[in-house]
Amino acid sequence: EVHLSESGGGSVQAGGSLTVSCKVSEWAFSRPLLGWFRRPDPRSLREGVAVIDPRNGQITYVDSAKGRFTLSRDSAKRTLTLQMNNLVPDDTGIYYCAAARYYTAYKFDDYRYTDWGQGIQVTVSS
Repeated sequence: EVHLSESGGGSVQAGGSLTVSCKVSEWAFSRPLLGWFRRPDPRSLREGVAVIDPRNGQITYVDSAKGRFTLSRDSAKRTLTLQMNNLVPDDTGIYYCAAARYYTAYKFDDYRYTDWGQGIQVTVSS
């Protein structure tokens, strides 16, 4: 059974830091792509934030996250963690952990991900 469960998040002022973590079931942890997406508001589409290819450790970040966010994967704990620093109000949204069943070069296309966590709120105030 594939299961992803997010934790962390919360509220912070601009310039602050937050961490979101995802506990991943054993089956999901072996997927070719694992990553974080966010939905800024209910009317928006989900957008990719950071994705890792566990086979080679390659991490891809959305441009707005480069230099501020760090994605890490802990094999022993089966967790996927996104450390977010120097947050800005545009980082606000519901953050989702996701796993793709098949590898794709289009890593930020959310429809290519088959399994999702329930989401967790991140709020950054100005």
